[in-house]
Amino acid sequence: MAKCKTDCIERPLALAFAKLGCFVGRYPSVFILVAICVAAVLGAGFMFLKEMKANDIEDQFTPVNGPAKMERAIVVENFPQSEEFSQLRLVSEGTYASLIITDLHGKNIFTEAAFKDIIELDRQVKSLDIGHTFENLCAKTKGRCISNAIFDILNYKATKVVSTVITYPMNNGIFLGASIGGVELKPNSSEITSAKAVRLFYFLDEQKTNETSVWLNGFLKLLSNNTEQKMVHVSYFTSVSRQNELETNSKSVIPLFSFTYFLAITISVMSCLRLDCVRTKVWVATFGVISAGLAVLASFGLLLFCGMPFAMTVASAPFLILGVGVDDMFIMISSWQKTEVDKDVEVRLAETYKEAAVSITITTLTDVLAFYIGLLTPFRSVQSFCMYTSTALLFCYIFNVTFFGACLALNGKREKGNRHWLTCMKVPEATGDDNVCCAGGAYDKVTHKEFEMPVDSFFKKYYGPFLTRVWVKMLVCLIYAGYLAVSIYGCFHIQEGLDLKHLAADGSYVGDYYDNDDEFFFNFGPNVMLVIKDEHFQYWNPTARKSLDLCLENFQNLTMADSDIPPISWLSAYMQFGLHAGFNLDNEVEFKSHLTAFLNRSGFRQDLNFTNNQIHASRVFIQTVNISTAIDEKNMLNAFRETAVECGNLQPPVVLIVYHPAFIYFDQYAVIISNTIQNIVVATCAMLVISLLLIPNPLCSLWVTFSIASVIVGVAGFMALWDVSLDSVSMINLVICIGFSVDFSAHISYAFVSSEKSSANEKVTDAVNKLGYPIIQGAMSTIAGVVVLAAAKSYIFRTFFKIMFLVILFGAVHGIVFIPVFLTFLGTCCKSDERKQNLKEYTEVTVCTNSKLESQDQCPDSEYELK
Repeated sequence: MAKCKTDCIERPLALAFAKLGCFVGRYPSVFILVAICVAAVLGAGFMFLKEMKANDIEDQFTPVNGPAKMERAIVVENFPQSEEFSQLRLVSEGTYASLIITDLHGKNIFTEAAFKDIIELDRQVKSLDIGHTFENLCAKTKGRCISNAIFDILNYKATKVVSTVITYPMNNGIFLGASIGGVELKPNSSEITSAKAVRLFYFLDEQKTNETSVWLNGFLKLLSNNTEQKMVHVSYFTSVSRQNELETNSKSVIPLFSFTYFLAITISVMSCLRLDCVRTKVWVATFGVISAGLAVLASFGLLLFCGMPFAMTVASAPFLILGVGVDDMFIMISSWQKTEVDKDVEVRLAETYKEAAVSITITTLTDVLAFYIGLLTPFRSVQSFCMYTSTALLFCYIFNVTFFGACLALNGKREKGNRHWLTCMKVPEATGDDNVCCAGGAYDKVTHKEFEMPVDSFFKKYYGPFLTRVWVKMLVCLIYAGYLAVSIYGCFHIQEGLDLKHLAADGSYVGDYYDNDDEFFFNFGPNVMLVIKDEHFQYWNPTARKSLDLCLENFQNLTMADSDIPPISWLSAYMQFGLHAGFNLDNEVEFKSHLTAFLNRSGFRQDLNFTNNQIHASRVFIQTVNISTAIDEKNMLNAFRETAVECGNLQPPVVLIVYHPAFIYFDQYAVIISNTIQNIVVATCAMLVISLLLIPNPLCSLWVTFSIASVIVGVAGFMALWDVSLDSVSMINLVICIGFSVDFSAHISYAFVSSEKSSANEKVTDAVNKLGYPIIQGAMSTIAGVVVLAAAKSYIFRTFFKIMFLVILFGAVHGIVFIPVFLTFLGTCCKSDERKQNLKEYTEVTVCTNSKLESQDQCPDSEYELK
């Protein structure tokens, strides 16, 4: 049994921490001043915060090397932007403003009264003059601004809306699927009888960036104040709306942080408050929270000095760090209270460090490593969050063992002098009958330790023995089985992808626009571009054209492609042109000789890269249908890319790529699950290695790893049931889950292995007695750190709260319920008698006592030799 122990690292590490505790206890003022100076110097990095902010949606919330970005580069290279605007051929989303107009009562919008309001609204938009008018800035074709098809059909006359026959989705060759929504047709006809929504677009010249930005802001101001329409409801949106709303979101949580800080201090003080005016830990708890604040200041400042981008997601990190820092503080206070009060302060602090520092070292290492592993993700928002949070956790640990330890030592000196916690005046030693305001410093005369708090007695006398009963163990196993069943069920119902409307705050005009878009315009998806990038493809060869036709037919046969709308193809049009003109387009020379004239006349000039008598690339377009959910988007993207690969296997091969600007965002579906699983597996393996090295029993280390997997499954399953999708935002929280799921189970496992009790049941009782209350305190403080985010108006911050709540709840339940019970099933975790004796001798160290030292400059190593 003794052979499987892995305490070769744990024992010397505990000894080293004991020396550090002695040193901190001897010079507390030095450590406090140095910590404050370091935090102040590094905190100066916040002067670079404004220029380090990185809130670009595409850059932060889409995969860094997503396939769509490479596909876009190919499109840009072969089809440079033309002066003739075409919405269909946009490589990006474009620069635009948009309106979705519905009837005020949800009825038919195709009425004369409604269209009078619509036409008046259009007039107001076009007459908007903020230094430049729409006419000056609009995107043009043939010298004229791009107009909305519905107005062209009605000739801007509201009276014609009832009498004009409009077919759907194609009307005289014009696609109306994106312009008219909620359509009802005549039976067995394509004629519209009614519609519930009309969408208008106002595209601007992308080259005039500064001017269009001013105009779009004016457009938003106009629509936000517009109440003149009596018959219609208007929702509005611009190409810069998502970005503006995202940047506003991060500012909305700043007021919440001050409340969180107040809440954390209050909870910490209340949980450490004692009636004894000497033994109470009010100041210790307060400075524990301040220590976490200094860690955030120093770590963030350092990274800002180093030029690390500050994404919006990082704004939630301070809430998390505050909770974690306070968690470690409770562990140290708990260990301090178990030392003998009549010993010197440096001796007590050394014993505290020896007992608690290894435990918080394990959890810090696992947390920090989990976040650093999160840097492997292809999302920059996740990378930024993980870098800032992991560094802050590291600083939090450093400040805990220096600054907070020094505060604990100063408080110990006050207790040693039997001084009042508030006035620092010396008070009489309490005898048990004294007024608590006038006397204090009572302790157990038998053990020479502080009296146990009622909660500690609860865990020792009631909860521990209760948990080790056979029927309770059976009940816990049944509860765990139910928890696991519900979690696995939830995992099979998890949704993927970040809905872009969630980047805006609740109640934002952006959400209203997206809701109307989802409700009325779900019938048709994007018009996908198929780019044939093979320079050697012989368009004039009938065999090659047959292969291309077969390829397009494969696309048309997809369930998400509209088989009723033929592909928009320059080649089909050119072949018809040649047939009517009597040209032999099966001949290469003749095919190329007439091509330029056809392109200039037909409007397909932008669909062909034809230079130096060589066709370098060409493109056609396929209309998609019924793309209304994230799953539809994922399936469509995968189906189109798989079909493109199949076209490359035809004879002759058709080498092509598929592209649409929305694919930049759809790419998250291709990596989100695989990358999340990769991070979880790598981090879990790393957690196992750390546990094996620092917890002196391999089997108990495996239980810690089991706890990680169990909590992750639980969080993933319950977040699906709590309406949280798996996206780049929740991925951050699953990374958190990996590290934080270790904390509570590692504390308990380490206490279990370190216990000197003989039986497994006694070890569990001893472990929950030592750490039950600190775990409850830590869970409460961490949840208190993020609970205010539940009131945030942003999906990103609410998601952070939901998953953090699940992580801490399940982690704490595993730590004080499931893992203690499971540990009792394995007697091999018990120490041998020889190990127990060695450990007893090991813990009896003589630490820097004043009576033995004439010089107090340092703690000599000889004082730490084993007896």
